[in-house]
Amino acid sequence: MEKAREVLVIGGNRYFGKRLIARLLAAGDRVTVLNRGSSAPPAGALHLIADRNDENSLSDALGSRAFDVVVDQVCYTPRQAAIARRVFAGRTRRYVMTSTVEVYEYEDSLVPVRETDVDPRTVAVDLELPWDDLEFLDAHYGEGKRQAEAVFAADPEFPYTAVRVAHVLGGADDFTGRMDHYASRIRDGRPISVPVTNRPATYIHVEEIADFLFWAVGEGFTGPVNAASHGLLTTEDLCGAVAAHFPDGKTVFQPVEVGEVSPFSFTRSYGMDNSRATRLGFPFGEVQQWLPAAVAETLGKDGH
Repeated sequence: MEKAREVLVIGGNRYFGKRLIARLLAAGDRVTVLNRGSSAPPAGALHLIADRNDENSLSDALGSRAFDVVVDQVCYTPRQAAIARRVFAGRTRRYVMTSTVEVYEYEDSLVPVRETDVDPRTVAVDLELPWDDLEFLDAHYGEGKRQAEAVFAADPEFPYTAVRVAHVLGGADDFTGRMDHYASRIRDGRPISVPVTNRPATYIHVEEIADFLFWAVGEGFTGPVNAASHGLLTTEDLCGAVAAHFPDGKTVFQPVEVGEVSPFSFTRSYGMDNSRATRLGFPFGEVQQWLPAAVAETLGKDGH
């Protein structure tokens, strides 16, 4: 009988993080959840309380503990990454950071981007930027993730991987409200603002990204990896799936030259090439196949 893995999850209180924890527990792993104490972990998981932004707090909470794998769900800045790299050096055989498709925000390619298009070893890190300012952080989300990846990549002895997650859809607990944005406008026939040139993007189902992270925990590869279902979706595709719940509604697109546009509408392509993960052995689903169910889950079966 194999020895249970010791896995630490930093964050993971909601959405695909809690699904990952459930999968780890079901597999018999010894799971420890570290957060600020705002919510208790599920039954069966151990709980550590610490401020991951405070190196002393993090070190004190960990004590002498070591882990086979650490899954960091809430690393948003190079400062957080620098603290984590120092604290977890020698404490884990593998560090899995949840990153984002937004690291490609400066790329302008109609061809799906590969991991090598943003090599974290070449990304400049600036620890002096106001990363503690929530407004700044929100406006620089992709850059924060890029630089966090770069901090981990700078130490060749630190065994990390950065999972660049596509836009996530599905689940009744989707807290973003993005599908509701479309549902309310289609139901009422109100205009849906989109860019004049509206590009497609890659997506992944909430259950699929939980599956992917669980799979990654057991693998040995390092460096960035794109996690996205096969295929692209346009705003029209999303609205078509939403409109199926509102037969009396109306879908009206309003192209805008300048100004705010609807969620999941992009002036540049956000397509990711998932061939590295596929070669490593993960079987992605087809986005068009799971989209209708994902929309139904989010809106509720009655469309509300």
